[in-house]
Formats: sequence, C-alpha cells, structure tokens
Amino acid sequence: MTYQETIQYLFTQTPVFEKSGASAYKEGLSNTLALDEHFDHPHSKFKTIHIAGTNGKGSCSHTIAAILQAKGCRVGLYTSPHLVDFKERIRINGACIEEDYVVEFVRRERDFFEPLQPSFFEIVTAMAFKYFAEKGVDIAVVEVGLGGRLDCTNIINPILSVITNISFDHTQFLGNTLEAIACEKAGIIKANVPVVIGEALPETRPVFADKARKMNAPIHFAEEMDTCLEKGEPTADDYEFELQGFCQGKNKQTILCAAKVLGIAPIYIKQGMANVCEMTGLEGRWQVLRHRPVVVCDTGHNAAGWEHLSRQIMAQNCEHLRIVFGMVDDKDIDTVLDMLPRRASYYWTKANTQRAISPNDIKAKAEIRNLEGQVYPDVQSAYRHALEEAGENDFIFVGGSSYVVADLLTNCKRSAFSV
Repeated sequence: MTYQETIQYLFTQTPVFEKSGASAYKEGLSNTLALDEHFDHPHSKFKTIHIAGTNGKGSCSHTIAAILQAKGCRVGLYTSPHLVDFKERIRINGACIEEDYVVEFVRRERDFFEPLQPSFFEIVTAMAFKYFAEKGVDIAVVEVGLGGRLDCTNIINPILSVITNISFDHTQFLGNTLEAIACEKAGIIKANVPVVIGEALPETRPVFADKARKMNAPIHFAEEMDTCLEKGEPTADDYEFELQGFCQGKNKQTILCAAKVLGIAPIYIKQGMANVCEMTGLEGRWQVLRHRPVVVCDTGHNAAGWEHLSRQIMAQNCEHLRIVFGMVDDKDIDTVLDMLPRRASYYWTKANTQRAISPNDIKAKAEIRNLEGQVYPDVQSAYRHALEEAGENDFIFVGGSSYVVADLLTNCKRSAFSV
C-alpha cells in the first residue's frame, strides 16, 4: 500500500472517534495491553510526561515539548487529532513521523492487530510508542486522547502528570458532573509521580487532592505558583508566549509550573515559549492567516473554549466581523451560540466529518438568537464567500470545531484557494 492507501485503511478499517464519535470509543485497556506486550513495552524505554484535561492539552503539550527541545532533549510528541496530515500526531523535535514508517508498520503488523479489532487510536498509540523507542527519544510528551483513567495512553509511568482544567465535554463517556469528569482525568495520577493541576475549581480540587494523597503523588496547583517563587525568580509576566489566545494565560501558568517542577532553567523556558509553533509545528491556536482583511482560525470547540474565544473576537478593532462557523454533534451548541456576537455576519457550514451538525440546523438555532447568516455546504465555499465580501479592514474568524479549522488549513495547503 502507498502512504495514502495506508491512511485510508486505518480510517476505514478501524473505528475512528473523530469520524464516528461514540461508536468508535472503546472503554478499557485490554487491546492496548495486548499491543504493548506484542511490541515489548516500548513506552518503558524512554521517559514520559502525561497531559490530560478538557481544554489546553495541545497547547501545553507542544509548549512543554518546545521547552524540552530548547534544553537539548530529543523529544517525542504524541497529540491528537491532526489538522492536515496524520503524521502531525507523532513528532520528534518537531519533525513528523516518516510516511515509510507508517506504511511499513501497518504492512508488518496488521496480521497481529486485525484479530484484536482495535480502535484507530489504540493502533496509533502503539505505533507512536514503538516509533519513539526505536528512534531513541530522551523523553516523550504524551497527550491523553479522551478522559484519562481508561485512555490507552494511560499505560505509561511518567515523570510528571499534568491536568490542565476540567469542564463539560464528552459527558456521555466521562460523566455529567465536574466531579465525575475530574475523577476520570485524575486517573492519570500515578504513585509517587508529581502532578500539576492547571486550573482547580471548588468541585474538582478535592478530587485531585484526594487522588494525589492516595497515590502519594506530590501535587502542585499552577494558580498558586507565584506564591512559591523565590525572590528574583521569573514570574509568568516575565515570559513572552507566542500563543496569543485569551485562553493561553492559564495555559502559560500551567506550563511554567510544569517546567518548575521539572527543574528547567528560565533560559530554556523563554526560548521554548517564544518559539513553540516553529519548534513543534503547532497550528490552529488563534492562528493569523492573513492581515488585510485579518483572518484568524482557532480550534476552540466547546463551551469552555468559547468563553475565551467570544471575548477575544468581540475585542477586535475592525469595520465588520465575519464568522465562518460549524460544530460537531457531541458539543453543547446551544451554549456556544448564546456566546456568539450579535453584530456579525455568519457563514454557517460543516466540516468533512459525519459528526458535523447540518448548517441548516445551526442556522435555525442561530435565527432564534438573532444571529444572521447564510448556509454553505463546506468550509471552502463558506470561507471563499466571507473573503469575497470582506473589506480590507474587516475581521474573519474561522472555527467552532477543530474539523472546521482542519478543512480550512487542508484546502489552503493544497492551494485549492487563497488564504
């Protein structure tokens, strides 16, 4: 098989959560443990940092990886989902996994894993760990796929665990209270391994504290970090952060707390935070694609993310605001629509995934809220119309779902239309 045929095989022959949602979710670690045994426990051959949370996992994972790279480490980075190409999920020092490796892995191992009927994520996690071991990384930053306790990344024994925050998302799997969701995320806390909590709420702090106590795991609350700094030690305000989204303030504090626990010198923290996108290939975080008119995309995709996005969008100094918007069916679209600015032109659309909500359904809900816009069949046509109608001093935002951003960037990089 070619690389494209191999990726097509993975997406069509295994359950893929990004495409199918709940039907692709496999609870439990039996397949993961079988794959791990088959590959001789590759994750035990390098150090790891494990990152969970509702929002901010990607930004924190990439930035911590960049800081470790600045320190001189050979760093594996495993994240999901990808935006343009599958290879983005598995990187070493910012470079994506080679196409030939993906093809050969599937060709050589499919006879073993097919009878297991694993999910897409289970196979890819095994591939990532094997790749990192074979390439001799010093440390890998591993992002949880969904939840924590039963996520297939949770076989690792990290040197540090990080839980960014807790809000309502994937409640059909993780529970419909903040305490229940926190319990699932707290499942990554390991015995005697320090854990950083990025944002603690009254409902979630006791959950994390109790689990850490039971596991004898030193716990650090990032929001309290400044009170623990020694005189003259840099604070969050002393570091320039390349990521400029309103949400990044709390992520920055989480990252700095993690770096402090790891004992990383400020010079490396500074370099990694200022150059995270170049060093790791991160995209889709308040990413400016054009300046006249300004075009920004962002992967914020749930109500907690939109609490920050809506404020940042409304804070833009522009003549007219245009928003290309779509969501998928397991998100709280009603809450998000309530947050959207009324004085804007909307381009309701859907990403190329069967989980996408029909733009006609979005428009119907939006009209109740006096949000005015038209329906477009795909992200490409919605964006093209927004760009054609925009003046030089307008502001265009593209988002609502990671998949909307993925479609935009994919089409841009394939030169299907101009950014």
